Amino acid sequence: MNEFEKLKKQLPGVRKDVPLAKHTTFQIGGAAKYFFVAKTSGDIQKAVRAAKKLGIRYFLLSGGSNVLVSDSGFSGLVIKIQNSKFKIQNFRLVAESGVQMSTIVRETTRRGLAGLEWAGGLPGTVGGAVRGNAGAFGGETKDCVFFVTALDTAGKKKIYTKKECGFGYRNSIFKKKGIVVLSATFQLGKENAKELQATVREYMHYRKTRHPLEYPNAGSVFKNPELQKVPKTVQQEFADAVKQDPFPVIPAAAIISKAGLQGTRVGGAEISAKHPNYIVNTQNASANDVLQLIQTVQTKIKTKYGVVLEAEIQLVS
Repeated sequence: MNEFEKLKKQLPGVRKDVPLAKHTTFQIGGAAKYFFVAKTSGDIQKAVRAAKKLGIRYFLLSGGSNVLVSDSGFSGLVIKIQNSKFKIQNFRLVAESGVQMSTIVRETTRRGLAGLEWAGGLPGTVGGAVRGNAGAFGGETKDCVFFVTALDTAGKKKIYTKKECGFGYRNSIFKKKGIVVLSATFQLGKENAKELQATVREYMHYRKTRHPLEYPNAGSVFKNPELQKVPKTVQQEFADAVKQDPFPVIPAAAIISKAGLQGTRVGGAEISAKHPNYIVNTQNASANDVLQLIQTVQTKIKTKYGVVLEAEIQLVS
């Protein structure tokens, strides 16, 4: 019995050689050696256990944003997260990892529940947002997380308190240690529903007008450098651009723009002129095209400003 047959025996429904480009917002990347759609939290557990038992590498793919799949694909099992149950009771929201962020933003704000309105227009899913402590407009996922249910490194189900989640800037224990998020419980506040919905519409409009959503992309490519960690001369030069995210940062887009890099192309990939912290897939870009652009930006910004731009998107290879 070969590896695929063994996997199929433990994981009925698993497929071979599935192209990943259509499963990512970048629409870039090769095929997964094995591919399994997990429609429940139980399916996720089953898939992780099967991979661990057979010694097969695995990667969890949910909304497909914030990732760049290599041109050679992934030589293990890709678990496509599609568990999508959620429940709202009083001021608590319990949402499985596959629930779209747009869904919970809509459903909480219309009930006058505050805490997630900053995510208006944010792509991706609850699991991805928790894993990367997604944030925008001064808010972050961690702000209203109460606890997270996940599979620890041994594959056992465990509840992580907010403190145990180890949230940092676009980071968490789940991202650092490869811990699989199954669901998250959020503690929300009470505010005026119409005002919350107006805020969400405002944020969505901002994204639509300022972000290059007309092209396939993976979201922001680089983390915004923390103000206190850049040279004093750079702090002074970009003083007018500083924003709270949630602590003072210099937007990576402002630095890339001032360096004159917007519009730079490699193959079908381009640094967006509309928002320079986005790389867009204008025409059948390869992952290698994107990687070359990332390296070009990092090298030029380091040389010009002495600032190290850290990639926010995750390379899957």
